[in-house]
Amino acid sequence: MRSVSERLEANRLRRSLDLRDLVVYGLLFIAPMAPVGIFGVLEARSHGAVATVYLVATVAMGFTASSYAQMVRAVPQTGSVFAYARAGLGELPGFVAGWMAMLDYLLIPAVAYLFSGIALHSLVPGVSRWAWTVLAVLVTTALNLSGVRTAAAVGFGVLAMELAVLAVFVLAAVVVLAANGTVHPVLAPLVGVSGFSAPAVLGAVSVAVLSYLGFDAIASFVEEAVGASAAVARAVLLCLALAGGLFVAQSYLAALLEPLTPEQLAEQPAAQGSAFYDTVDTAVGPWLHVLVAVSKAIGAAFAALAGQAAAGRLLFAMGREGRLPRWLAAVDRASAVPRRALLAAAVVTLGAAGWAAGRPDGLDRLTSVVDIGALSAFTLLHASVIGWYTVRHGSPDRLRHLLVPLLGIAVIAAVVFEASSSAQLVGACWLVVGIAVAAVQYGRRRTVGGHR
Repeated sequence: MRSVSERLEANRLRRSLDLRDLVVYGLLFIAPMAPVGIFGVLEARSHGAVATVYLVATVAMGFTASSYAQMVRAVPQTGSVFAYARAGLGELPGFVAGWMAMLDYLLIPAVAYLFSGIALHSLVPGVSRWAWTVLAVLVTTALNLSGVRTAAAVGFGVLAMELAVLAVFVLAAVVVLAANGTVHPVLAPLVGVSGFSAPAVLGAVSVAVLSYLGFDAIASFVEEAVGASAAVARAVLLCLALAGGLFVAQSYLAALLEPLTPEQLAEQPAAQGSAFYDTVDTAVGPWLHVLVAVSKAIGAAFAALAGQAAAGRLLFAMGREGRLPRWLAAVDRASAVPRRALLAAAVVTLGAAGWAAGRPDGLDRLTSVVDIGALSAFTLLHASVIGWYTVRHGSPDRLRHLLVPLLGIAVIAAVVFEASSSAQLVGACWLVVGIAVAAVQYGRRRTVGGHR
């Protein structure tokens, strides 16, 4: 039998991440060039005001970042929304928040791994996309198991590569614009090609906010952060601000060079997915297309590294509290990481990637389900701020502890409304299953308590 101190040590994470490491994890998870894949969709939906879409989306996600910053200070525990909702709303909402967040944290890496496998296969057709996908899982899992400092150091290198490629794009775009002028008016990315339409911009924002999913994972590392909650709160806000600036800059430049009008993109849905690459090909040259594609392929694998790390810590936290099997809560003594939880997350993400790879619409379906999980967890996060600060502690700060969370809930409600019906159905079914699991656990606890 182990002593109490030994059991506590087995569930203790080691503080070793500084502010830079936390921001690296957040930006790595988001990916600095996240708008590349949905640029054409946003251009068509917003009537060309794509830069304004990202400005508004950054402000909208700022409500969620603010709520994370508030709750990580109040509840500095690994587990993120699971821990926050337990403190602010109670045991059942806490479990539901963690349960819904699992859709996000476990499946975002699956999306990233699959994308990386597909992209690398397109660059090296001689190696199957499954081989690339499995290789990405093995490499990133090994890095996560080696320790959080090692993973953060390698992640920093990959992030630097992604930022360098983005800088090359920005420089090349500026040179082309200076030499040849703009295809569309200079203010078009802000006000639209044929006039500003607020409904069109807001409709596009509902898609654009999904580019930011991942910055919230920073909160999962609070028990491993030097500076604890204060450092994590700063990192969450800084990561969102940096991502927003990068998204606005690259979408603004791409919109000035886009050869098609928003109306033409709207009439050609098949052209929307490749719109950014087509713009780069036309304006700069195929070499930049290849460079961006390679960066996206490698970046996706290491976005999965950050996602897998966050997923492992969510499973660890829920296991530590007895809401998932307790064997998930063990911490490896040598590396100070939740090894079992990380391996469990790796198995689930690889399985989900395999399921998606076997369906023609698998990637779209997987992405939609991820979005619903994240947005549901964000809703309970905002409610936790109100529950903890306003209801339980009577905070007089109505702006940060009532108005901002309510605005955050309103933004999320609008995004969920725009989601596909299949994603809404899967999210609802996952929620029902989670409530049923929680009810069974509650019943067992009452039975055990009654027999004491």
